Amino acid sequence: MFRFDPYSPAVDADPFPFYKTLRDEHPCFWSDEANMWVLSRYDDIVTALNDWETYSSARGNLMDEMPNRAGATLGTTDPPRHDRLRGLVQFAFTKKAVEGLTEPVRASANRALDAIQGEKTFDFVSQFSSKVTVDVLFGLFNLPRENEKMVRDKAVLMVQSDPATRQKGPEHLAAFQWMSEYAKSLVELRKAEPGDDLITALITAEVDGEKLADREIQMTITTLIMAGIESLSGFLTMFAYNLADHPDARRQLVANPALIADAMEESLRYNTSAQRFRRCLQRDVELHGQVMRQGDFVCLAYGSGNRDDRRFPNAHIYDIARKPKGHLGFGGGVHACLGTAFARLASKVAFEELLKRVPDFTRVQDQLPWMSSTTFRSPTRLELAVG
Repeated sequence: MFRFDPYSPAVDADPFPFYKTLRDEHPCFWSDEANMWVLSRYDDIVTALNDWETYSSARGNLMDEMPNRAGATLGTTDPPRHDRLRGLVQFAFTKKAVEGLTEPVRASANRALDAIQGEKTFDFVSQFSSKVTVDVLFGLFNLPRENEKMVRDKAVLMVQSDPATRQKGPEHLAAFQWMSEYAKSLVELRKAEPGDDLITALITAEVDGEKLADREIQMTITTLIMAGIESLSGFLTMFAYNLADHPDARRQLVANPALIADAMEESLRYNTSAQRFRRCLQRDVELHGQVMRQGDFVCLAYGSGNRDDRRFPNAHIYDIARKPKGHLGFGGGVHACLGTAFARLASKVAFEELLKRVPDFTRVQDQLPWMSSTTFRSPTRLELAVG
């Protein structure tokens, strides 16, 4: 009997055989372990993403949601409230602000690379991807540098789940509470002492006379820190993982860095770190012979949709020339990730510097330690041998 358990270490390590069975044999599947339906085909996921009135985010979008987060962030609200929030938050993410991060990202990448210069092996996660994302995010928010390790550790805990209890454990909930209080203190500080940073921009953002409420700012900062540190670090790590396992592709990028942007999009399709998000049904839906009831939760398996041959021929092949338009690496619909421009820019610049200075690397570990998370997927350590 087929089972799909998003808490399983086997799914963490390699979800793609499970996804194929889901797509081919159980495209609308009830998972007892997750206590929700699972949609695995690309077209079904896109339909759900575009129908927020049926597939609502208002009860949370993470597979295991944090308390008091639903309804206070972009990812956990529906229109029209979502549109108001998005307009205000987007006001702080101007094109100029994003483009202004090019040199900080480049400088951060080179500082990380300076530290590993001459080493025969290095851990990509702790010595590059996490260092770059934490460094850039702290600059963007103008956070006290002495808090770097604590903030990084809490952000990682926030996205994890306990595979034994099949829910967020006390340490994960405590990390979320700590981050919420930390964000609250940052808002109070910036109100007293405004600066040239994203927090001040969120506080002062105004569209048609409306501003963000303090709790909305607090939860937005909490989510942005989590996503900025862990999601972006996870994507950088998965990109390096893909290139380590596909040396021909890596050599092409070294020879022609202009291809990095396209290779990055293929990595987002082939091995996205954002694997699964949830929605809550606002009406009964019949799909593939199953009836999903109003009030049921539904898992949208982005990682499966990205490997659907119905949408991407030979989807199991990593092809940097593919240019996979419409991939789900950043979600879609009204809840498409707001930070896509920043993530694309940061990833491109970081890998330009990495491949310039470390053009040849291979994976040391046969078996990787994968983060225990029902929503995200990335290794907690990726040891690479240089040359």
